[in-house]
Amino acid sequence: MSGPSRTGSGEPNAKVLIAYAAPALPAAMLGLPLLVFLPAYFAQATALSLTAIGTILLIARLWDVAIDPAIGFLSDRTRSRWGRRRPWMLAALPLVLVASFMLFRPPQDSGAGYLLTWMLLVYLGWSMLQIPHQAWGAELCAEYHGRNRVTAWRESLTVAGVALASALPVLLPAGPGRPVEEAALQAILWTTLILLPLAGVVAFAIVPEPKAIVPAAWPTWREGVAALRANAPFRRLIASYLVNGVANALPATLFLLYAGDVLGASGQEGAFLLLYFLCGLASVPFWLAYARRTSKHRAWCHAMLIACAGFFFAPFLGSGDAALFMAICVVTGACFGADLALPASMQADAIDAETAETGDARTGRYFALWSVATKLALALAPALAFPLLEASGYARGGGTGDGLFVLAALYAWVPVAFKLAAVAMIWNFPLDARAQSALRARIAARTA
Repeated sequence: MSGPSRTGSGEPNAKVLIAYAAPALPAAMLGLPLLVFLPAYFAQATALSLTAIGTILLIARLWDVAIDPAIGFLSDRTRSRWGRRRPWMLAALPLVLVASFMLFRPPQDSGAGYLLTWMLLVYLGWSMLQIPHQAWGAELCAEYHGRNRVTAWRESLTVAGVALASALPVLLPAGPGRPVEEAALQAILWTTLILLPLAGVVAFAIVPEPKAIVPAAWPTWREGVAALRANAPFRRLIASYLVNGVANALPATLFLLYAGDVLGASGQEGAFLLLYFLCGLASVPFWLAYARRTSKHRAWCHAMLIACAGFFFAPFLGSGDAALFMAICVVTGACFGADLALPASMQADAIDAETAETGDARTGRYFALWSVATKLALALAPALAFPLLEASGYARGGGTGDGLFVLAALYAWVPVAFKLAAVAMIWNFPLDARAQSALRARIAARTA
């Protein structure tokens, strides 16, 4: 392969960007059933108790978080004729596909050991696929604004995959005596079994993997941790990303409750979500252009502030205000486009800060911590929201007036507070286009 995209310095062309991002769509399709459909399906299709299923899923999620740093570490140290990232993704594909097949089509006599084994394997394969893929994207382009396009394509196709997985059960509804979870799982399974290998082959064939920056000597584990702690831009970025992640996860966790009990709009949830995601996808080009005029961090801050303004009005809505809530979905969905495109691109810039100091491009380890922050935010949201809801006297389907107010406040005002905290953390982020260009010059001097 030849051309400017091979070096990792210039912006990849559209063909390379689409091929790189392609695996994100089928991979995202698998993520939705693991979180939404699979628990209910196992409760219906097997003799396992709800307590056993809940315990197994908790163990699997803890395993999922624990293995991420190890995969990032090993991916960074991999050396092969195919690069650092491709071998991991290639090994992940059969593992993810086989484990998904076994989970989505369990025998009726499946026990706890069956569910636990395949859940651990599917999460192992998932991490082996996701973390190298994200690291590959950060290394694919070294240019400040070009990185926005890489992450925008990947994250946009991720959202498209979630939307497609949500639509398939509607397009292919359950038949008589067939639970909706089973119909959804089978539709998603067979679609993914076809699309994921195809997307992987396309990415491996078309997308170059830039030559790895190899340090003079591998750092010890203690030296590696010290380097991470010394990376001030990364510390600031991941803290703000975690806080904003909680702000995004709280409305996602409480959405069905808010739509049903506050808005009285049961049955319209799909329309709200579709509008939100479509606005997010449509707004990505705007945020890319706006970041070119300002900077990534200021554009992201402005998006979070606009989202705060939109969310602020949600607790004032009530039954019959579905149209007003759609306006909020438009505003906040448009701001979601900045969350898709900009933070992961900023993460690639923060990695440059360590590479310039140490000569070691440990992209996989950084994106492993990024993945941990994402999963931690998803775990913190229900841990924060549900106890407060219970203490307020809220009950599904009604509850006291105080309970509904607490629900609305947790859905909107608490996320606003978290987003404002994230803005304060990242407003003066030190890496803009000029600073990142200086870092790349130092890296080039090291590797010359």
